[in-house]
Amino acid sequence: MKQLSKVLLSSALVLSAVFIVHLPAQAERDDASQLIKIIAAIENGWEQADGTPFRKHFRDFEGARYIESGGQNSGLDDLIDHHVEPEGDALEGLDLTFSNIETHIEGDFAWAVADVEVSAVVKKGNRKIHNRGYETFIFRQNENEWQVIHTHSSTRPVKTETETPEHEH
Repeated sequence: MKQLSKVLLSSALVLSAVFIVHLPAQAERDDASQLIKIIAAIENGWEQADGTPFRKHFRDFEGARYIESGGQNSGLDDLIDHHVEPEGDALEGLDLTFSNIETHIEGDFAWAVADVEVSAVVKKGNRKIHNRGYETFIFRQNENEWQVIHTHSSTRPVKTETETPEHEH
């Protein structure tokens, strides 16, 4: 009986250790999934010229800045009112794609790096835009909810259709 108790205790300890190790890994996968869903909502918001996903997923705070290919918006209202929503009137057929999304999570801080491709036609002048590059999203977790606190996008015109972004290490 004493031997059986030792075996049961050992088994319980091993199972507890496996469970404890598994919990953080599962939580990180869940967090990464949340980050990717937020990025998808932002992608849709850009394409629809709709500030709603930005207001839902961005933390608005004094000093917030969002960088887009050399330009910047100061604060969430500036981003939505002077960039996201006006593009619906200025661009036709906006197609924005975030792909190859890499997420990194450290406690209540996270970031994601994605390839970005954007194409549209500028209504005034009928000029075509087709750019590729990268976007970085920085997140902070607040009350178990991830919020974007900063973005930085850098794209350049595509010279050939087969051209793809190169990851430099």
